[in-house]
Amino acid sequence: MEDCIFCKIIEGKVPSAKIYEDERVLSFLDIAPANKGHCLVIPKNHSRNLSEMDDKDAEASIRAARKVAKALSLGLGCSGFNLVMSNGIEAGQVVFHSHIHVIPRFKNDGLKIKWPHIKYTESEIKEYAEKLKKFL
Repeated sequence: MEDCIFCKIIEGKVPSAKIYEDERVLSFLDIAPANKGHCLVIPKNHSRNLSEMDDKDAEASIRAARKVAKALSLGLGCSGFNLVMSNGIEAGQVVFHSHIHVIPRFKNDGLKIKWPHIKYTESEIKEYAEKLKKFL
């Protein structure tokens, strides 16, 4: 995609601080990190989101995210990490090239990933489960 910033990074047209690369994926430091060390893992084949990703790219991306998370732990001494993938405008996706955020977490780092915990009625939970099962 000619207007995709991540495709330009993959092609070497835009500089990045690369962390990991193989034949299917690239990982680099996010330029607007939630915490220092925050990395992005992207498939080299353009896809807008997880739903459009090729299975092999999805598998390679999660394997790479795991490697990057381990490197964050060993290299930065973080005590945890978040994996975040926003898919679609409603979910907060800004760059429309599939990507996984690997965010290092440290004690008292001040980051909060919270959402309200709503409740289902007993009939609703069964209804939602059935709706979803039809498409799996």
